[in-house]
Amino acid sequence: MTIELNDANFEEKVIKSDKPVLVDFWAEWCGPCRMIGPIVHELSDEYNGRAVFGKVDIDSNFGVATKYGIKNIPTILFFKNGQIVDKQIGTVPKKTLAEKIQKLL
Repeated sequence: MTIELNDANFEEKVIKSDKPVLVDFWAEWCGPCRMIGPIVHELSDEYNGRAVFGKVDIDSNFGVATKYGIKNIPTILFFKNGQIVDKQIGTVPKKTLAEKIQKLL
């Protein structure tokens, strides 16, 4: 299950999480974002309970997007213990994201 992240809940759900977190920065109008979105949902089901998966709509959440310097979308940030530990820009195969998540577990 992916959770909707926003400027108000980002710190609680991501920074304070005791599990690794994958954050997908996206926008409705972004074609590549719509391609990677289903992959993120599939991974969230596969890693349910072991990692947190969230999505940030950059059009509605300028604060978080600006804080993390999101200039291109889709951008996926991987957090562990409140820190960014990996990053993926653009669309990639499911296997690539799964390998990055696996390294954080």
